[in-house]
Amino acid sequence: MAITAATVKELRDRSGAGMMDCKKALAQTDGDVEAAVDWLRTQGLAAAQKKSSRTAAEGLVGVAVDGTKGTALEVNSETDFVAKNEQFQDFVRNATELALKHGANDVETIKDADYPGGGTLTEKLTGNIATIGENQTLRRAKTIEVSKGKVVSYVHNAAAPNLGKIGVLVALESEAGDDVLEPLGKQLAMHIAAAFPLALNADGLDQDTMEREAGIAREKAAESGKPADIVEKMVQGSMKKFAKENALLSQVFVIDNKTPIEDVVAQAGKDAGTKITLTDYVRFQLGEGIEKEESDFAAEVAAAAGV
Repeated sequence: MAITAATVKELRDRSGAGMMDCKKALAQTDGDVEAAVDWLRTQGLAAAQKKSSRTAAEGLVGVAVDGTKGTALEVNSETDFVAKNEQFQDFVRNATELALKHGANDVETIKDADYPGGGTLTEKLTGNIATIGENQTLRRAKTIEVSKGKVVSYVHNAAAPNLGKIGVLVALESEAGDDVLEPLGKQLAMHIAAAFPLALNADGLDQDTMEREAGIAREKAAESGKPADIVEKMVQGSMKKFAKENALLSQVFVIDNKTPIEDVVAQAGKDAGTKITLTDYVRFQLGEGIEKEESDFAAEVAAAAGV
């Protein structure tokens, strides 16, 4: 029986196994998909299928930099224990380097990229799920770059070099040397890790977030019982304060607790004798935005018993 691309895809979708493993399974079973699923299960290669339904909110954030270009990548696992696994760490490190090489701004860009040692990145991930025994997912990637200057990385709560729970990249456009940009970038990255800015500047703040905050501010101001025009001025004041506190360039530097980040960068440029511009940044915090499933052990036991 001929083995078609559609048959291979069907088997991949059903088993969660890699493409080459699916082709081998179909060859072993004369193209019979049902028999191929069983063959993969006996080889331990379809183990990823059941695990793929589990919530993966732990894992690692990786960062990689090559001079004027840097990438951050988040890879999730089910438990924090896996983050200490050398096989998982090696995978995240290699995947981040691949994301940097391809200039990835989403994980779809690299899923079919050639993985060191053979196969694709997705196939390696599927193999890891089967051997490590936990669901793992490529969640997000972001690459930033400058034409001249430096991209500086920082990892908070590092589990290994360039791997941790919070990964930060800072893009500094300048003619200044590494001796100036590296320490400045590290300090700015530490600030970003701690202060969690929502955008580079006020214009970049998410409009949905701003509208939600404006609604909250309006409700609070209305409770004052003041005239509508005064209420609107109070709302505008609240929104100006929100923008200042959440846009990176206007945030107060956590190291001295008084200087706006924009002024910190400007002063560094004056001291170096050449302009320095903070053009972009990335802050990935492990698992942010993922809703973790709460396990009800009693319900699980009852379900297993058919109650």
